[in-house]
Parts: sequence; C-alpha cells; structure tokens
Amino acid sequence: MLQKAAPLLTRREAAEFLGIRPQTMAVWHSCGRYNLPVVKVGRSARYRQSDLDKFAEDRTQRHSGEAI
Repeated sequence: MLQKAAPLLTRREAAEFLGIRPQTMAVWHSCGRYNLPVVKVGRSARYRQSDLDKFAEDRTQRHSGEAI
C-alpha cells in the first residue's frame, strides 16, 4: 500500500513554525544561507515539516556555543 505523503507547508506556515518572517526564509533560500530544502510547486516554495523539524533540531543548543 502506498503511504500518503505529508502535506507541504507554505512559506508563511513554515516561517510561523520557526518564528521568523516569510521574507527571511525567502532571503535564506535565494542566498543559500542554510541548507533548508524547498519543494518548488510552480513559482511557489513549499516546505516539508520533517525538514523544518530537522532544521530546528540541528540548531538546538544547551547553552551558548554548544550544539546538542
């Protein structure tokens, strides 16, 4: 049986999840600041929740300067 793919989030929804502005995510994508995968649907950018979760997890720190 085929597994149903998780829905893709809009840039606005993804930005809300991360607590930043959608414009910030657009800049990150255009300049390649972070390796945050984008799914292009026509001219629109979409994000997988699992990629956003990994992005947040990779940046989690116990205290200043130490990654978990």
